[in-house]
Amino acid sequence: MTTWDRLLDLDRRWIFLGIALAVVIPIVTKYALPQGKPAPPTVAVYDYIDDLKPGDVVMIAFDYSPSSMPELQPQALAVVRHLFERDLRVLSVSLNPQGTALGREVLATIGDELGAVDGVDYVHLGFKPGGSQVILGMGESIEVVYPTTADGRKISGLPIMAGVRNYDDVALLIDFAAGNLPFAWIAYAGERYKQDIACGITAVMATDLYPYLQSDQIIGLINGLKGAAEYEYLMGLDPTEAPGMLGMSAQSIAHLLIIVLVIAGNIAYFASGRHRRR
Repeated sequence: MTTWDRLLDLDRRWIFLGIALAVVIPIVTKYALPQGKPAPPTVAVYDYIDDLKPGDVVMIAFDYSPSSMPELQPQALAVVRHLFERDLRVLSVSLNPQGTALGREVLATIGDELGAVDGVDYVHLGFKPGGSQVILGMGESIEVVYPTTADGRKISGLPIMAGVRNYDDVALLIDFAAGNLPFAWIAYAGERYKQDIACGITAVMATDLYPYLQSDQIIGLINGLKGAAEYEYLMGLDPTEAPGMLGMSAQSIAHLLIIVLVIAGNIAYFASGRHRRR
C-alpha cells in the first residue's frame, strides 16, 4: 500500500481529533490571528455610536437565545462596552423570552467592570410578549409598555428615564437577533417612527439584511462572529482577551485545516490511481 493509499484510508476519527485541536488550542493558549480591515457595515455602527453625545439614549434589543450566543454574545459585549465608555444611557428590552437573562448578563458584566450604575446608566426592562405590538407601543410611550423593569422596579422614578418618553428620545436602536425580529423593528420602529436602527446578526442572516442596509433602512450591520471580532478591533481591545477575535482565530485555523485536508485528499485520490481503477 502506497502513502497515498494510507492517506485515503485514514480513520476519520483522526480528522475529528485534528478539528477539535484546531478549535481548542487557539482558545486555550489565547492565540489570536491578525485582524484584517473591518467591513464598512461594522465600521458604520462603530462610527455612529462614537459620534453620539454623552447622555444620549441607546436602546438594545436582546432577541437571541443561548444557541446563538457564540456569535451574538461577543457582539453585544463589545457594543455595550463602547456605549458605557461613551457615557451613553442604555435601555434594554427583549422580544425573545430567552434573551432576558442573556441581556442581564451582558449589562451586569460590562457594567460592573466599568462602574456603570443600574437605574442611572442602564436599565434592563426585560421580555414583553406581543412582538410588533410592543414595538409600536413604545413608539407612543415606553412607560406604558414597560411600567416596571425586569426586576420589578417602577421605571418612572429611575434617573435613566429622565426625559425619555418614546423613540423620539432614543438616538439609536440596536437589535441583536438570530431570527426574523430585525425585520419587525425595521418595519415598525424604523418606518413608522423613523427610529435609527442597527443590527447585530448571525452570519446566515447577512444576505437577508444587506438589502435594508443598501436602502438606508438600517445604519449599519454587525455580521456574525467576524463582525464581533471587527468591532473588538475597532475598540482596540486586547486580542488575547476578546472573545470575538479568539473565536475567529479558532474558526479560521479550523477552516484552514479543512481546506488542507480537502486538497490533500484530492491529490491522494488521483495519485493513488483509484480513479483509473473505477
